[in-house]
Amino acid sequence: LKIGDIDFENEMVAIRTVKNRKQQIVPLSHNMCEILKEYLTFRKGELDDYLFINTYGEQLTKGAFEKSIIRYNTDRGISITSIHAFRHSFAKMYVKNGGDVFRLQKLLGHSDISTTRIYVNLFANDIKENYEKFNPLDTLLNSSKKEHMTMKKKR
Repeated sequence: LKIGDIDFENEMVAIRTVKNRKQQIVPLSHNMCEILKEYLTFRKGELDDYLFINTYGEQLTKGAFEKSIIRYNTDRGISITSIHAFRHSFAKMYVKNGGDVFRLQKLLGHSDISTTRIYVNLFANDIKENYEKFNPLDTLLNSSKKEHMTMKKKR
């Protein structure tokens, strides 16, 4: 990523170098934009400069980036750590927080939904978490109970 790839006004980032060689425009959260703005007040740099650099001002290599993430996570007691683990965690949390799989597919840049399904791979407890809230039978019965209780109060 280069500094100029970030569009702070529209809260988007252009990812130009991806596996499938298709440029991707991805939204950034307002909070992420604020963090990046703060980072850039210390980092400085021109629009054509790489966003993440080493101490010599050169593009941070993938290996150096991975080592930084591993060190950061292990210092905090996190054992499963990698760039790919971040993608999996993001995907799972996105869906658990109510995001839909089709938007997630776009965000991750997958051309096939089956690839996105691998990322989501929810565990049994995660599936059970909101099951009663969303399954049709409980929804119907709960609304029926509410109507029944409202009718009793009116009498």
